Amino acid sequence: MENIKIKEIIAKGYINPSKLPGTDYVINPYVGCPHRCMYCYAEFMKRFSNHDEPWGTFTDVKIRSTSSRPVDLRGKNVFLSSVTDCYNPLEEKYALTRKLLQQLRYSGAAVTILTKSALVLRDMDVLKQLPDVTVGFSINTTDDAFRQDTEPFAACVPERLNALKTLHENGIRTWVHVSPIFPYLSDWKAVLEAAGPFTDRFSFENLKLRAASLPRVLLYINRRHPQLLKAYEDIYKHDGSAFWRALRKEILAYCNRGRLSAEVQFSAKDPAQD
Repeated sequence: MENIKIKEIIAKGYINPSKLPGTDYVINPYVGCPHRCMYCYAEFMKRFSNHDEPWGTFTDVKIRSTSSRPVDLRGKNVFLSSVTDCYNPLEEKYALTRKLLQQLRYSGAAVTILTKSALVLRDMDVLKQLPDVTVGFSINTTDDAFRQDTEPFAACVPERLNALKTLHENGIRTWVHVSPIFPYLSDWKAVLEAAGPFTDRFSFENLKLRAASLPRVLLYINRRHPQLLKAYEDIYKHDGSAFWRALRKEILAYCNRGRLSAEVQFSAKDPAQD
């Protein structure tokens, strides 16, 4: 948490309508995220944050001025979180996510959580009280050196796998989001082998690079994996759809053979964009 600018802001509410497939509402208790993932998809949120600092160096904590009442969300799907990690290190102090989950116990909603943190285990008691909850972990590698390169302040891979195992053993439904898949670098088969015994399903998402993140990733590839630079330029500066179509076919065939529940959420074409 060094060199992170932390600001408490007053929030009118936490829950917002969602455009994500299969999700009615999203909850993002924080603006920004201290994980500093090289590829972060949510960097566009800086436009709305009134921050001049680089993305990953600030986090706003959404504080409500009054207590919020439980909302009737019967039959609705609620997702935590779409543009932050609701269990980022600040959650240990502020416990916003815990408080929200406590309220969601009475809402009738189906709750889905996605995180890169083992801090979710703190809330095991609340999770067990939710009538319909699934907890997911983003894991795109079993190589923690690669994780340190690309997600320097997120939890290490063994911590995520252990948290996944613990939740599974406590009867909490789990899923693994194999994302983002770095071409030729993310060993997704190793992730499936490590996580398979402790999860109900897998989803897969390809590495999407916007204009801000493309130079960072290409610089990293040039420095650490120069033999892959041309391949990355072909995929991200031209048309990478053929690569992703072939990988999608391979993943689905592999999961089908292993009788693994899998959903592949690849973009047909994945150019850098704003």
